[in-house]
Amino acid sequence: MSYADLAAFARTFGLVYLVAMLAVALFYALRPRNRGKFRDAAMIPLRKD
Repeated sequence: MSYADLAAFARTFGLVYLVAMLAVALFYALRPRNRGKFRDAAMIPLRKD
């Protein structure tokens, strides 16, 4: 296995990994169950505690 082969594999695997992580993050952020949690977190700076 040469350096070029290893670099090509790393680029391909890295791309697949990043796309998978993006899909997981989007799935988590867009789930209806999390809407209330994110709305509450967005209002933290506006609270007058």
